[in-house]
Amino acid sequence: MAMASLARRRAAEAVLLRRMQATAAWASAWRGYAAAPGEESDVVVIGGGPGGYVAAIKAAQLGLKTTCIEKRGALGGTCLNVGCIPSKALLHSSHMYHEAKASFAHHGIKFSNLEIDLPAMMSQKDKAVAGLTKGIEGLFKKNKVEYVKGFGKFVSPSEVSVDLLDGGSTTIKGKNIVIATGSDVKSLPGVTIDEKKIVSSTGALALSEIPKKLVVIGAGYIGLEMGSVWNRLGSEVTVVEFAPDIVPSMDGEIRKQFQRMLEKQKMKFMLKTKLVGVDTSGSGVKLTVEPAAGGEQSILECDIVLVSAGRVPYTAGLGLDSIGVETDKGGRVLVDKRFMTNVKGVYAIGDAIPGPMLAHKAEEDGVACVEFIAGKEGHVDYDTVPGVVYTHPEVASVGKTEEQVKASGVAYQVGKFPLLANSRAKAIDDTEGLVKVVAEKETDRILGVHIMAPNAGEIIHEAVLALQYGASSEDVARTCHAHPTVSEALKEACLQTYLKAIHI
Repeated sequence: MAMASLARRRAAEAVLLRRMQATAAWASAWRGYAAAPGEESDVVVIGGGPGGYVAAIKAAQLGLKTTCIEKRGALGGTCLNVGCIPSKALLHSSHMYHEAKASFAHHGIKFSNLEIDLPAMMSQKDKAVAGLTKGIEGLFKKNKVEYVKGFGKFVSPSEVSVDLLDGGSTTIKGKNIVIATGSDVKSLPGVTIDEKKIVSSTGALALSEIPKKLVVIGAGYIGLEMGSVWNRLGSEVTVVEFAPDIVPSMDGEIRKQFQRMLEKQKMKFMLKTKLVGVDTSGSGVKLTVEPAAGGEQSILECDIVLVSAGRVPYTAGLGLDSIGVETDKGGRVLVDKRFMTNVKGVYAIGDAIPGPMLAHKAEEDGVACVEFIAGKEGHVDYDTVPGVVYTHPEVASVGKTEEQVKASGVAYQVGKFPLLANSRAKAIDDTEGLVKVVAEKETDRILGVHIMAPNAGEIIHEAVLALQYGASSEDVARTCHAHPTVSEALKEACLQTYLKAIHI
């Protein structure tokens, strides 16, 4: 018995020793390129969003000792945690519900007792987010990026003080420091976002019940997407916009069709309208609005107000003034073509600098920035950054609008193809939309492509590639496209641009 007990004890000790050795090996592998305490990193990235975490991984892949500081405690930034990813999860779930309610019977699928389980819908969204954030942590380990959880601010051009989430503080030293702090919700004067009755996009992603009436302030990408989610789930949605049009950056012709489509889905619009007062004293919210040019006021009553008036760079509290980093009036960090600020060794990317506030643009910035730091050449072509509104149908675009080309004085030609004439769209009974191509008349070089169609956000990348390499509409038209696909609508629009489409 004594011998057996001794054997068991020695076996247990051996297992414990192996675990300790494995933990030590894991910790050693985790540090990898990471600087030891007090050691200087080659690159320190402040912010773990799409721009920041991609920059950190790329820097490590280029052989640079890299540290990434993230205040949220979860990687992925606004996009992954409370933006792009959870909103797309809800857009997809709400679209499935709407299809089941409005379209399934037409396809011969009938059932009774269709209902919404909102907690389950939210759980699916949260599960997707959690899986992806953990996935980025795994990529950090794989690429040997040191991950520091806390709020970082400059104490010198080569030092960042971090208030750690677990308590205490530390100082990270870096030869090169990249500001990748992203952006925050833009507030409106006199409007307090409490994430209960008056919510930002963050609150709109986590409502505990479906509001009977929802008012969206702002007719941009985010407002229309979140308005679509709750509209599909049964809310009466009204969009209030100060400007005369929704999504001002969109091609005018596409915009008009897009608005008609949203109105067909029972979303209401109050354009050229200004919010002048908010009353939350009752059980709901009362909004006082008036024409943007002035005039008679009216009252809108609702359960929830979504403030979606844009975003602002998140650069306050970083200690930029203390080291002399220049910003513009909007708080955006000013950089040169190599993403360097006016302070040597300090860089900035993504939403923190001028340019479109898009996750994929931030990622491209991050890669190019650290390539420059590593002594290589980086490049981002901002003329070929696509934009997508993830409603249904989706609206995607790249390049110039017809209005922009016309204003430039360049002679141009336009080709359009309606989805109503596309065989795949007809087969799946989803024919709302069109493809529009704008090309230079003399050379036929494509200047802009605008798509309103199911999965337009996937189709647009063919157009991005075409613009990137200076393709003509004939180049795309003569490229074989699989049949039947919605992508054939782009081929036909290009045919219509330089010659004549086949199927109209």
